[in-house]
Amino acid sequence: MVTARLTVDPAFAVAPVDRRIFGSFVEHMGRCVYTGIFEPGHPAADPAGLRSDVLDLTRELGVSLVRYPGGNFVSGYRWEDGVGPVGERPRRLDLAWRAIETNAFGLNEFMDWAGKAGVEPMMAVNLGTRGIAEAAELVEYCNLPAGTAAADLRRKHGFAAPHDVRLWCLGNEMDGPWQTGSLTAYEYGRLAARAGQAMRKVDPTIELVACGSSNSGMPTFAAWEATILEEAYDQVDYVSLHNYYDPTRLDEASFRASAVDLDRFIDDIVATADHVRAKLRRTKRIRLSLDEWNVWYQGNFTEPEDRPIAEEPPHLIEDDYTVTDAVVVGNLLISMLRHADRLTVGCQAQLANVIAPIRTEPGGPAWRQTIFHPFALTSALAHGTVLRVALSAPAMSTERYGDVPALDAVAVHDAEHGNLTIFLVNRGASAVPLDLDLRAFGGLAAAEQVTLTDADPGARNSAAEPDRVVPRRVAPPVLDGGRAHLLVPPTSWHALRFTLPASS
Repeated sequence: MVTARLTVDPAFAVAPVDRRIFGSFVEHMGRCVYTGIFEPGHPAADPAGLRSDVLDLTRELGVSLVRYPGGNFVSGYRWEDGVGPVGERPRRLDLAWRAIETNAFGLNEFMDWAGKAGVEPMMAVNLGTRGIAEAAELVEYCNLPAGTAAADLRRKHGFAAPHDVRLWCLGNEMDGPWQTGSLTAYEYGRLAARAGQAMRKVDPTIELVACGSSNSGMPTFAAWEATILEEAYDQVDYVSLHNYYDPTRLDEASFRASAVDLDRFIDDIVATADHVRAKLRRTKRIRLSLDEWNVWYQGNFTEPEDRPIAEEPPHLIEDDYTVTDAVVVGNLLISMLRHADRLTVGCQAQLANVIAPIRTEPGGPAWRQTIFHPFALTSALAHGTVLRVALSAPAMSTERYGDVPALDAVAVHDAEHGNLTIFLVNRGASAVPLDLDLRAFGGLAAAEQVTLTDADPGARNSAAEPDRVVPRRVAPPVLDGGRAHLLVPPTSWHALRFTLPASS
């Protein structure tokens, strides 16, 4: 076997970890809200109808912020339908997912949930079927203390203090023909600029995210970003990117190497944004918001127009995740950390039931899917500054990306607390010996190694076996003069933590 080599040096800093990259996403789709985070009458429901078992798992997952209320749903949503007395709220047809929206859960219920979960809210405004005035009024409702019609309406609804929402999405996937009210790049860029200007007049301190391409395979990709940023550059702080990785549409090796595609996607958008910055002669650099990402078995999904209207929350894309899926998710997080200088917001889609790390049964239990674990551990351990690593590893062949390294890694250095954490994956089908060189730090000691792998890479968790797949602590590699050696199992994700002795 060819030995891989990994060298880490504190001098090769990328950027501090922004906690916002550990975000999630709650959309009125399927069972994410109803019987997911919200289920009045459930044995674990609090007086507001929020499932406390899901709240506990959300906190354990280490979620930092949550994007709401969509997603495709937002382009047909009237936010006013979801505030005020619940008994007076209208039932509406959700155009995105062909379901009846009762509006029993709305803006203020979400803010209550977010406060209990300890997460920052990230709100999306409807630029599909509504526009500038409605977006500005929503900011007024959420962020102004009192003295205006919308702010006083919030107070009348029982929320005296402003919700103080800092981060706002200017619509959702407006390049997609599936999106209600989709637009051309120029049309959207002008609308985003005008809506952003009005929203900032209400609250100049908010941060705005422009819709980038719905995925890297869109025929308008890159041209879309260039056009919308030329129109809205001065109004926005972020451009979004969305990408899902589908085991049903890729050969297995290419799926395992999905982070190669994410790396390229991020790099292409950074290059496009910086081209516009140079063209417009601006100094501000646009940051990236990966506010929809995950593994998604899209080949198993039935499009909404093929389904009758659902009266109850339908079971939509409730994928059951494998060990391989968890390794891919862990690798995507490595890619996100590697781009910490520009990618500072991330939202794994979605939080509960719908392509989610948390699954629930109506009236029954909640449990962790396999993909829960690399997310939770990365969020818990990735504190400090991301370091660029030097890694040489044997190649694995893929149909989509050609030959790629079988191993991938990133490091995070917490100088304040004397910790170094290496996140490592083997996305290949064979074990790889690895030589680790940490001599640049001096005096490090191995503290722990947490590994997620299984003899069966297709193993899953379920309500019957919620802990079939769990991360395990193994003996960490022994450092000798700053060097160590370990054997990295196939299809595996690892977090290796090293510390400086107390006397250092």
